[in-house]
Amino acid sequence: MQPKRWQDWANGILGACMFTSPWIFGFSLGGGTAARTAWILGAAIVLLAGLAAYLPKAREEGINIVLGICLLASPWALNYTDQARATTNAATIGLLVTAFGIWAMLEDTTLRKWWRARHL
Repeated sequence: MQPKRWQDWANGILGACMFTSPWIFGFSLGGGTAARTAWILGAAIVLLAGLAAYLPKAREEGINIVLGICLLASPWALNYTDQARATTNAATIGLLVTAFGIWAMLEDTTLRKWWRARHL
């Protein structure tokens, strides 16, 4: 089975960047909330992006969109906005993962056919 969408690969790379960001940006010391969030959501994004690349269904993209929104909201929801690098990183990668998930979902021909059949 061939991977179909470049957005899935981009989300996989973004997830890997998120997973490694606590060490790259230096907020892994003590394993605080920001680091744990980066590790958990980064790994989840990589896993779901890999599934979405080889099983191109709308539900995998939908879950990636939810993960991106969770990552985007995490600095405020989990109260680590005092860590500027962690906040900026989570917000930027969360926004990109969400955008690429939406983009991939909009390019899904099966989903477009279903939408047209139901709404037109």
